[in-house]
Amino acid sequence: MDRSFKLAPMSMLIRGLTVALLGLPLFFGLHAFASHRWVTGAISLVLIALYAVVWVWCRPSRFVVSETHLEVIFPGWRRRIPLLDLTEVQILNKASSRQAFGWSVRIGVGGLWGGFGWLWTKRRGLLDFYISRVDGLVLIQRSTGRDLLISPENPVQMAGSLQK
Repeated sequence: MDRSFKLAPMSMLIRGLTVALLGLPLFFGLHAFASHRWVTGAISLVLIALYAVVWVWCRPSRFVVSETHLEVIFPGWRRRIPLLDLTEVQILNKASSRQAFGWSVRIGVGGLWGGFGWLWTKRRGLLDFYISRVDGLVLIQRSTGRDLLISPENPVQMAGSLQK
């Protein structure tokens, strides 16, 4: 039986960044309307297009664990990872993630609804990550491919589903 886990609610910091970033197209659009400058109107449209791309292609809506695979569900596509490829599953909080990774650099989307893409860490190298907060994370180590760091709504239940 498949178990579905939503992406965790955003932390306060990420929620604040998201609200600020969502205000940018409105700001540029109003500025374009008031000043009759097409450049700021174009900036507004480009931002709206980028936000749509992030929502559809970069930000997962949920994670599904089936008998044979973990599926990361995005509005525009799906990513399947065979369960046989998983070697270890850990639940991390803010402190334990600092210990596990050291300092890190995000490569991809950050701030708008979360962090999505790649995360280069001092201790583990390059990971795939889809997070909406910095606590309640699930680190999925793989035998092939990059390890995966995610923030499901119920990390303990998800980790249990992956370890069966």
